[in-house]
Amino acid sequence: MACMKLGSKTDAFQRKGQAWFCTSGLPSDIVVEVGEMSFHLHKFPLLSRSGVMERLIAEAPEGENGCIIKLPDVPGGDKTFELVAKFCYGVKLELTAANVVYLRCAAEHLEMSEEYGEGNLISATEMFLNQVVLRSWKDSLKALQSCDDVSTYAEQLQITKRCIDSLAAKACTDPNLFGWPIMEHGGPMQSPGGSVLWNGISTGARPKNSSSDWWYEDASTLSLPIYKKLVSAMESRGIKEEIIAGSLTYYAKKYLPGVNRRQSTNESSSRLGSMSLGSSLSEDEQKVLLEEIDSLLPMQKGLVPTKFLFGLLRTAMILRASPSRISNLEKRIGMQLDQATLEDLLMPNFSHSMETLYNVDCVQRILDHFLATEQVAGGDSPCSIDDAQLMGSPSLTPITTVAKLIDGYLAEVAPDVNLKLPKFQSLAAAVPEYARALDDGLYRAIDIYLKSHPWLAESEREQLCRLMDCQKLSLEACTHAAQNERLPLRIVVQVLFFEQLQLRTSIAGCFLVSENLEGSRQLRSGMVGAAAAANEGGWATAVRENQVLKVGMDNMRLRVSELEKECSNMRQEIEKLGQGKGSSVWGNVSKKFGFKLKSQMCSAQEGSVSNQNSTNNNVKAIKAGNAKEKRGKHHKNVSIDE
Repeated sequence: MACMKLGSKTDAFQRKGQAWFCTSGLPSDIVVEVGEMSFHLHKFPLLSRSGVMERLIAEAPEGENGCIIKLPDVPGGDKTFELVAKFCYGVKLELTAANVVYLRCAAEHLEMSEEYGEGNLISATEMFLNQVVLRSWKDSLKALQSCDDVSTYAEQLQITKRCIDSLAAKACTDPNLFGWPIMEHGGPMQSPGGSVLWNGISTGARPKNSSSDWWYEDASTLSLPIYKKLVSAMESRGIKEEIIAGSLTYYAKKYLPGVNRRQSTNESSSRLGSMSLGSSLSEDEQKVLLEEIDSLLPMQKGLVPTKFLFGLLRTAMILRASPSRISNLEKRIGMQLDQATLEDLLMPNFSHSMETLYNVDCVQRILDHFLATEQVAGGDSPCSIDDAQLMGSPSLTPITTVAKLIDGYLAEVAPDVNLKLPKFQSLAAAVPEYARALDDGLYRAIDIYLKSHPWLAESEREQLCRLMDCQKLSLEACTHAAQNERLPLRIVVQVLFFEQLQLRTSIAGCFLVSENLEGSRQLRSGMVGAAAAANEGGWATAVRENQVLKVGMDNMRLRVSELEKECSNMRQEIEKLGQGKGSSVWGNVSKKFGFKLKSQMCSAQEGSVSNQNSTNNNVKAIKAGNAKEKRGKHHKNVSIDE
């Protein structure tokens, strides 16, 4: 922290209890009472520097103990007046960012201008503020923090405004632009003492991260009124809304324990207005802070995390914030409900009635805000669009995500026996039908509700089950529903019907897909062959034709070999039957019957030959047939079996 030394004399003040004494050797002739502290001083050093002291000394009556003057309204109290007295006596003192605001306000209050001495306290403190403090981020922040105790004088003298403008200008400047001295700790521009070097000169500023959130922690040390002014100054300078939202989020998490569940209440030290440092915030103070944060947050989707907004909403309900603030937070969440998780939605019911374990009404309102936002953004319900196109549309991704989220939430709250049927139905029916690709999640929630509410009448069960579309149940869900005794009989019949319909459709689809695949495969092979022939040219075609001919000749050669083998076997059989006359018999038979004898010979061979007589009869029949053929007589019904 930068400082400026004033005065040259050694310290001549000594404190005894609640009194200060000047040990210059001369007896004091004036007593100045500031609060509970008494200062035993001399008139001349005071009236020569202060117009107020000059008038008060002239007007004060002389008493036995000298002149007594009371100064109850000195900015900064007795500690600041001690430094003022030292300045009047020319004693050495240091101006710092921590005390310059107090001294500047006290100098203004006591009228310590140039009329009462050259280089008076007003001009000295003004020079230090303008030339040193406002040029440094750290010193400006320190000076701004001290403005809380003397807010009236600081506002009048525009010290607060000047410090805020200095901080806003530095926060809105790119840290990497023009070599602004805000960089990673331990960088090459860091001095041995740890401060940042600016053109080789130590500025006293500590190095920080160069990301856009480097100032969040420092800004969170400011009181709420001054922090609000800083945010307004940054917005007027055109800083991005997401950066402002990030700072507000950081500030709220630091002072509102309910927003961040992992944060202990001891970490929320009080720096809000007149609240004492180090103490936890009261409920009223937290409520004020929450409402201010809500009013400062930009109303835009995605600027702050949804989990943080749910934390604000929970805290607002616990603190009994105004209904308008709670409604506003619900609208913020509704704008980005698709970014929420199931854990976020499971908010306990903080009402005195305690109808349900979870706040279902709040989730219903949030869902209504989301659907209203989606309708405004996307127009009317896309009922006329084909289902396949509908589910694949990128614009439907948020609504389908929310549908799954609500189905999961319904399954979580369904076991609550205090959850009334109309409330469950209202939340389930609020999700549009086109948002659910399958109704499996809704069926699961309904089944859990029926299991937890066995006293429901049959008509109520049917009314509840009408929320789901049996045609949009998967095969697994249909199988489960068909065996579910908790479902009404009419619903089970519908499920069975659509299950059979689904099976038929699936089987038909399989056949259709198979035929399409076979046709596409043949078409693809033909197209590939044609394309290859066109690309490879005549030479490739000739080579392919030769390969085809070669394969055909190989097949023909194999077939001829098989035929030759069959003929050889038949010849052997005929020769056995002919008993030495096989040659002539074979020639005659081959001319008349050809290869038809093959099957008959095989059957004759497979049959059992009982004796030689049957064989001879067969041979005689063959000879008789040959003789008749030579004579020109034709007999059509001749067989070997005769």
